[in-house]
Amino acid sequence: MNKAKQKRLEKLGWKVGSADEFLELNPQESTYVELKLALSRTLQERRRRKRLTQEQLARLIKSSQSRVAKMEAGDPTVSIDLLVRSLLALGAPSKSLARSLSI
Repeated sequence: MNKAKQKRLEKLGWKVGSADEFLELNPQESTYVELKLALSRTLQERRRRKRLTQEQLARLIKSSQSRVAKMEAGDPTVSIDLLVRSLLALGAPSKSLARSLSI
């Protein structure tokens, strides 16, 4: 957000801060969220590069299309385990997973 807009909002009584501040996340929680989002983005990118639909990926991992959509959207109900297993099912090498986790 640009500084002028931030000052206008603060003048009107709005508080401007980060998502971490708004959600009251501690550093560990914030890092966990970032890791899950990085894995979600990597999953979506790898699926698209392989030219698979969400439905095709779902069949590959024996899940549903809606679950794949949640995985790619970073839904909090999706476990890191499922994200990692799905990436491995797409043929992601462990070095690629390590890069995804180095936020």
